[in-house]
Formats: sequence, C-alpha cells, structure tokens
Amino acid sequence: MYDELRKRVTSLGRRIGFTIGCLLVFRLGTFIPIPGIDAAVWQQIFRQQAGGMFGTLDMFAGGAVGRLSIFALGILPFVSASLLLQLASIVSPALRALPKQGESGRRRLDAYTFVPTIGLAAFQALGIAIALEGVGNVVAEPGLMFLLTTTLTLTGGVIFLVWLAGQITARGIGNGFSLILAAGIVAELPALLVGVLDLARRDVLSTNLVVGLLLLALVLTALIVHVELARRQLQVTFPSRQVGMRMIAGRSQLRLKLNSAGMVPTILASWLLLLPIIAANWGWALPTWIMSELAQGRPLFLIVYAFAIMLFVFFYTAFLLNPDEIAEDLRKHGGMIAGVEPGEATANHIDRVISRISAMGAVYLAFVYLVPEILIAKWSVPFYLGGTSLLILVCAILDLKAQLDQKLQEEGLEAR
Repeated sequence: MYDELRKRVTSLGRRIGFTIGCLLVFRLGTFIPIPGIDAAVWQQIFRQQAGGMFGTLDMFAGGAVGRLSIFALGILPFVSASLLLQLASIVSPALRALPKQGESGRRRLDAYTFVPTIGLAAFQALGIAIALEGVGNVVAEPGLMFLLTTTLTLTGGVIFLVWLAGQITARGIGNGFSLILAAGIVAELPALLVGVLDLARRDVLSTNLVVGLLLLALVLTALIVHVELARRQLQVTFPSRQVGMRMIAGRSQLRLKLNSAGMVPTILASWLLLLPIIAANWGWALPTWIMSELAQGRPLFLIVYAFAIMLFVFFYTAFLLNPDEIAEDLRKHGGMIAGVEPGEATANHIDRVISRISAMGAVYLAFVYLVPEILIAKWSVPFYLGGTSLLILVCAILDLKAQLDQKLQEEGLEAR
C-alpha cells in the first residue's frame, strides 16, 4: 500500500515538475533577443512608449517586448486564431461538430487552428520587422536579410510556445496556454510594483492613490474570483428507478456559469475599436472629431467599449448555450426542471435564466475592463494589473486548482 501511494505521489510530482520546467523554459526564452537589434536604443524607445499598448503587451509576454526577444509575440496569435475559428464555427456546422467527435475531432480542430496561427504570427512578425527598420537606429543592418530573419525568428517563437503550451496541457497540470500567459504576468509583477512605488517616491503619484490602487486590485481580484466561481443551479429530476425494495427518484443540477463567455467579448470589442484605425490606414478615415473621441481613454471610447463588451457577451453566450439543445438533451434522458413542463416551456425557461445571468456577466466584464482604462486616462496610472491581465491570472489559478484537485482525486490523494 505504501509503494502504491508513493507511486501516485511521484506521478503527480512529475506532472508538477514538468509544468514548472516548461514555464522556466518560457521565462528563459524571454531573455534571448532577436538578432540584428541594438538593445540599448530599443530600451530607450520602449521606455518612452511603455505607458500604452506596449506596456500591456509586454506584461502578457513576460517582458519579451521590452527586450525584443524571440518570444515577443507570445501566444497571442494562437489566441486570435482560436477565436477566429470559433467565430467561423458559428456559420460552419462541420467545425461546430468537431469538439463532439472526441480525441480525433480535437486533433483536427488543433490542426485547423495551427494554420491561421502561423499566418497571423508571420504577418505580425513582418510588420514588426518593417516597423523596427523605420525607428531610429534600432536595426544595425536594415535590409532583406533582417526582415527575413526577424520574421522567421518571431514566427518560430510563437510555434515553439504553442507546442510548449500543448506539452504542459498533455503531460503537466493545468491549461498550458493560460499558464504561459499567467506566468508572463507574474514575472512582470515585481517590476510593476517597483515602478508604482518609484512614482510615489518621486511624488508623481500620491501615497493615498497608491494605497487606493492596491485596495482596488484586491477588490477586483475578489470580484473576479466570486463571479468566475458563481453558478446558477437549476434542479433537474429524472424518472424514478428501483434500488432494492425502494423506488428512488434521480436528481441532478444544471449548472450555468455566470460568465460563460469568458474573455472573448472583450477581445471582440478590442477588435471593433481597431476598425477605425484600420480604415484610416486604408484611406477611409472617419471625421477628425470622431477619431479623436475614439482615442484610448476618451469618453466615447469608454462608452463604445462598454457597449461592445455587453453586446458581445450576449452574442457569444447565445452561441455557446443553446436553450433548445439543452432542453432536447434533458428530454432525451428523461429529465425535467422542477416545476417546468418539458419541451418548449423548458427551453423558454432556460433562455430567460441565461438572459438574466448574461446581463449580470456583461456588467461585470464591462466594469472589470473599464476601471483600468479610466485610471490610466484620468491619472496616467500604469495599472496593467487590471482587466485582461487580472482576469487571465485569476482564471489560470482557479483552473490550476481545479485540475490539481481532480488529479488528487484520481490518484486517491484527496484531503480527508
């Protein structure tokens, strides 16, 4: 018995050790620079631009953007490709059916996701290479060779991270993609805190504001934990079955997550707000006052952002949760919601419940994502640990805890 217990502990320990080793490899890669770059010149330019989008991207990539490392693109191209494929599955029944086909379907879906990932990564890498050639003296020897090597290096970095995340998911513990994103955020936390404290020391930020930021971070964390764990439970009963000499009615629960859409609505909202910029680059610019008001932090930007997030919450939740399908599945298994007739009445009831919880989830997402934007706009606060980064970090930890508990239960090591 002791030997069996030791084997189970060793198996779990190997998974944890493998996960930590992979994350260390990711961290090491963020310090390997792409070739042909003057790091000192880039650092100076980056410090001047780190207060905006660069700072946020740098946190997701674990500081790789600030060091222009081989992992500067992180795994964001894969995230974008996955989202594009999910949107495509809305109009493609074949894609929508893949997750239901078991392991073979999952592998085909991964293969389909990998192709646009490479395309997006190569496109972004080439854009970065071209942009670097036009920025000061960052590039030592501009030209075709630099464009080629930079594009291949950054694209290869994305491919390696996707493979590494897949290895964590398969052989380690937790979701590899969310853990890599979370690891990048955690790695940059010390520098972020030091930067905020330095601003307070130089009286750029008041002590009260710094304390308020810390309290706000704690409140937002508690809110995210509470909402991400929240479930709306519907009591479901099944036909009675005989156990021994007694007839026992089957009971279960239909658990609906308060925030079923996750971070997808915020990503879609960000894409929507990029459309005016893309249109301007193609010569289809909107009136100047609209472009000015849609700048990050402006009132119109915040209003459109909040409205878009809430709109996409309902849109994406409707795609994920189909009340008619849920009601049909319950009918096939002989289940019914307490006090509700099977069939259309059950579908209508589930639809009303989903609509209500989606409204609460939409307000929650808009609040979590807009608070950092307002802080940055009003007080120029480098509050990157909010919105996307905070949600990624908390969700990754919650998912890791859930999978660790599951592994402990499978190995018979759960706490008694």
